[in-house]
Amino acid sequence: MALNNAFDKHKQSWTQVAQALFSVRMLVAFIMGFAGGLPLLLTGSLLQAWMVQEQVSLGAIGLFALVGLPYTLKFVWAPLMDRYTPSALGRRRSWLIIWQIALTASIALLAFSSPKDMLWMTAVAALLLSFFSASQDIVIDAYRRESLADDEQGMGAALYVGGYRVGMLLASGGGLIMADFMPFQYVYLFMALVMGSAIIATVLAREPDVHSQPTSIRAAVIEPFIEYFNRRHSIAILLFIILYKIGDTMASQMTTPFYLGLGFSTSEIGAIVKLFGFWATIGGTMLGGVLVMRIGLYNGLLWFGFLQAISTAGFAVLAYIGHSPPGLTAVIIFENLSGGLGTAAFIGYMASLTNKKFTATQYALLTSFMGMPRVFAAAPTGYMAEAMGWPGFFIFCSLVAIPGILLLIWLNKRLHSDT
Repeated sequence: MALNNAFDKHKQSWTQVAQALFSVRMLVAFIMGFAGGLPLLLTGSLLQAWMVQEQVSLGAIGLFALVGLPYTLKFVWAPLMDRYTPSALGRRRSWLIIWQIALTASIALLAFSSPKDMLWMTAVAALLLSFFSASQDIVIDAYRRESLADDEQGMGAALYVGGYRVGMLLASGGGLIMADFMPFQYVYLFMALVMGSAIIATVLAREPDVHSQPTSIRAAVIEPFIEYFNRRHSIAILLFIILYKIGDTMASQMTTPFYLGLGFSTSEIGAIVKLFGFWATIGGTMLGGVLVMRIGLYNGLLWFGFLQAISTAGFAVLAYIGHSPPGLTAVIIFENLSGGLGTAAFIGYMASLTNKKFTATQYALLTSFMGMPRVFAAAPTGYMAEAMGWPGFFIFCSLVAIPGILLLIWLNKRLHSDT
């Protein structure tokens, strides 16, 4: 697959957009997005709120970003999921069931930990949860890439992100509201039950058509990377993937402590941040999927990237306003709408870069680089917020998005000059 044409793909008519939107394939993309999104914030905002309640230090909360390390390393074991087919259900669905069972068990294990008395056990359980979640993501990404045609990847990304956000909403917004009425342990047990139900959808889903498959471990491990790195500007593409959402990621790591520090209750956070934010994100992803199909990936990535940077600065404004539900609502709607637009374009772009022979491995490589800021750049954010103050911290997060946008402009010029 030629890397230099990736920005120009997916410009479609309104009829093609409508046909893609209402297909069964898109429904499956949405459901699998939900299964992928549910575990993510169980080690993020929900766990942060639990640790704040248990009076864990802000620095330790920030360092818990390191439990997301598996998301940045998942390309290491992804070749196994390209090479082997564990059962008669097919290569993709077999692996999905394995990881979903493991996820259910790890969420239950986290429920029986205690951030106050056994922080080490909480960390181990969260790390296991992240590993199984990252492994599930590998297979879901491969399934979506293989079950959708090239000209459906943009809308498929939008439906996937929409489902992902529904899962995140249940885990974070729903979980935070539930935590006002029951202990966090019960909240996590409920989430384990929901995660287990995803196995039913996996069994009922249709296995994608089998493409050429690696016939040896060597072919599964080495050839995907050789094929990718032989492309023009492959290193610059990976750098862009790291930088594109780095500011948004750093800001998101500290939002829950920020809201609580301004005096918002967990119910207010759940109702405003998660529920209002959910609808803004769904609107953003759907609009992003449509616009990307109409204006192309480059224009979508460029303009949505600018909106993401501007929306992050809104948190600095909120820091000066203080405890204001209307102010929080306005900031959240703008930030999540912008984030939804950018994410739909970003995921569609990465899908367009993969070779279907090595879907799991190459997509895992790209999304591993995408996840690096969530681990390494987000880890010191607690100390940064303490040193800079909330307004300075969020202004910094807004400005740090600029290098990724500049690299996008440079890449577009170079890729077109090479043709």
